[in-house]
Amino acid sequence: MIKFAIELQNVQRIMTSLTLPRRSFVTAQRSRTYFHSPQIAGERRGEIKMTEGTTPGSQFADPAGLGLAGFAMTTFLLSLANANILHESGEVLGLAVFYGGIAQFLAGLWEYAKGNTFGATAFCSYGAFWLSFWYLLTKTPSGSFGGNAVAAYLFVWAIFTAYMTIAATRTSTAVLLIFVFLTLTFAALGIGAVSSGHAGWTKIGGYLGIVTAVLAWYGSFATVTNSTYKRTVLPVGPRN
Repeated sequence: MIKFAIELQNVQRIMTSLTLPRRSFVTAQRSRTYFHSPQIAGERRGEIKMTEGTTPGSQFADPAGLGLAGFAMTTFLLSLANANILHESGEVLGLAVFYGGIAQFLAGLWEYAKGNTFGATAFCSYGAFWLSFWYLLTKTPSGSFGGNAVAAYLFVWAIFTAYMTIAATRTSTAVLLIFVFLTLTFAALGIGAVSSGHAGWTKIGGYLGIVTAVLAWYGSFATVTNSTYKRTVLPVGPRN
């Protein structure tokens, strides 16, 4: 009887040792079924493909329409004053802060979110230009900013705009023309600010600025219209 009991315990131990691997094997099989199921694997591949194929910032609307509009309107009013067509330029200051400045700067930040280095650099820079323009006219002491200081200020913006023009050759014809005329505008205004003997250049810069503003308005118009209609209504001449 004692021998039978011992034999029975041995059998139980053997059965237990055989059962544990079986459970592990079943668990492993279930794990493999979960991770290697064609349906689940397909879903995972779809998720990975969607993640890899998503363009950065694609959930945002194109901010170029806003940025170009803010730039165009502010540039147009100031250029009317520079061309001596508009004899009072005080109204441009409000636009310089809120539309040409803040709104355009925000458009640049949205361009960063969309992964557009060129648009972000351009809109943030010219938004900052209009904010600095407002500050220099309203916050600096009278007589501390004039003559050669103004010329230097305009020439450094001409340099920046010139190398942005080179980059613009890979954007669109509409954007390229804006930067070509803006470079000429800054250069002419800079020459006009050197001394009173070059005042005629300021007027030339004013007219060049008007052309620049009209081109920027067209770029904004085309961006908003083409985006709204979901097709090319107004061509911009892509160059890339």
